[in-house]
Amino acid sequence: MNNLIISVVSKTSYMQRIESLPADVCSLIAAGEVIDSLAAVVRELAENALDAGATRIVISVWPEQWRVRLADNGIGMDWENLQKCALAHTTSKIHQREDLWKIKSLGFRGEALHSVAQLSRLEICSRVSGEAGWRVFYNNLGEVLATEPAAIAPGTIVTVSDLFGPWQARRSGLPSPAQQLRTVQLMVHNLALCYPGVMWLVEQNDRQWFTISPGATQAHIMPQLLRDVRLQDLQYHQLELGQNQGLEIVIGLPDRCHRHRLDWVKFAVNGRLVKCAEIEQTLLTSFSRTLPKDRYPICFVQLRVSPEQIDWNRHPAKAEIYLHNMSEWQEIIGSGITQALQLSNSHQPEAGQQRVGKLLKASEQKGGYTVSRSVEPAPKESVLESLQLKAVAQIHNTYILAEHPRGLWLIEQHIAHERVLYEEICERWQLISLEVPVILNKLSAVQIENLQEIGIEIEVFGEQIWAARNAPEMLANREDCAEAILEVSLGNLQAAQVATACRSAIRNGTKLSLAEMQLLIERWQNTKNPRTCPHGRPIYLSLEETALSRFFRRNWVVGKSHGI
Repeated sequence: MNNLIISVVSKTSYMQRIESLPADVCSLIAAGEVIDSLAAVVRELAENALDAGATRIVISVWPEQWRVRLADNGIGMDWENLQKCALAHTTSKIHQREDLWKIKSLGFRGEALHSVAQLSRLEICSRVSGEAGWRVFYNNLGEVLATEPAAIAPGTIVTVSDLFGPWQARRSGLPSPAQQLRTVQLMVHNLALCYPGVMWLVEQNDRQWFTISPGATQAHIMPQLLRDVRLQDLQYHQLELGQNQGLEIVIGLPDRCHRHRLDWVKFAVNGRLVKCAEIEQTLLTSFSRTLPKDRYPICFVQLRVSPEQIDWNRHPAKAEIYLHNMSEWQEIIGSGITQALQLSNSHQPEAGQQRVGKLLKASEQKGGYTVSRSVEPAPKESVLESLQLKAVAQIHNTYILAEHPRGLWLIEQHIAHERVLYEEICERWQLISLEVPVILNKLSAVQIENLQEIGIEIEVFGEQIWAARNAPEMLANREDCAEAILEVSLGNLQAAQVATACRSAIRNGTKLSLAEMQLLIERWQNTKNPRTCPHGRPIYLSLEETALSRFFRRNWVVGKSHGI
């Protein structure tokens, strides 16, 4: 006991006193939270340029010299604003407490330029149209050291030199220059997606690194960022939700492009890429059973909402947000992606023009199951007529040749029917009792557990023999019901639904009449995800008339087509 008391007293004697930090140390710590890398400098300067209305931004980076320069053609700053822009908590974005709930700009805290000044040598050269230009040098408190006239075009040029010079330990703890440059590139790519109308030119060590040309939509930006992705591989979809709110979606068509990694599912709110686990899960769920195994979608979603719906004060870099009415936004976004995945989304639902509180609803089929491999007709009012696909022939009893106003489509009949059945099964999954139990042999413990989770009742019927008392409705009356249940037992509920649809779909090699082919096309057109089967395989091949004309060299130039 005495030893214990002595030990406690000994530790107490070395306890440090709690004291207030000096003001300069507090400032450096605060600056380090805002500016923690070269990429953070580029981000803050680029966001200021975008807030200033820039349509052309030139970024120059010298990683070995810890130097960054950004030039833009925004509105610029006059002499008075240049005197105050680098002081602590000075900003033109907000003016009072209430403005924190009405933020419409990328920057608003008034910390970026002041933090940069504390950690580097800061120089700003700016000019407002119709006025003289000025070059201003700042000290580490953001105060003006010197001012001189400058002859420049309207806009702003910010030069940051010797970054972290006053804080050398920060440099040694940062990633290598190559890694920092990759972060800079990713950050510029993300901003370009959110602002497709801006021209970006990025230089590294006085050499051109990459450029991003402006486009009408994000769909024109993505092919510049992703190798082997073409504009025709993407689908752009826009919804106006009323009250100056809206939704922009760009997806990689799942039958044409996808990723090995989950690195291109991106979500932005009011021009800023953000993290939001609930929305990201909605995006992934929307692509369920449209991609091959272990592949991930290409998807960019930008939500334009009233500032009152967002709380930006959850992360120093505004990378995470809180979005009010989350479940409503999830349903709107999920419905928007469903529309974007359609073969034709030229029509806009009326709900998209009404208030946001009234959620968008995708139309769903209500038809029952079919217990055979025949093709049942769809409800007439639900068939999409905009595509005008007309079945004209069957090739090798496997492919349906359909005429289209812009060319020809080749549709594989088995996987098209599989997609139809899969969505019906997901909508109305049902198990029915069996008059005569199905006998199953040699089930593993995992298979037994999977069947029980799906809801199939099984009981021991002998040594390594089990009896199934119920089965999915579509499989119950089949001769190969036992084999089908064994296949269903190999996965979870979703895998079981896929297996059931695959087992029930018409087989390749089955001869169809023109009427049956047309019915199948109509049912398939009306599915939510008609581009791929539940395994992620493409369902159709499109032969557009323009491509056929190019192949047959039909340019239709007067004279040339006749050899003149």
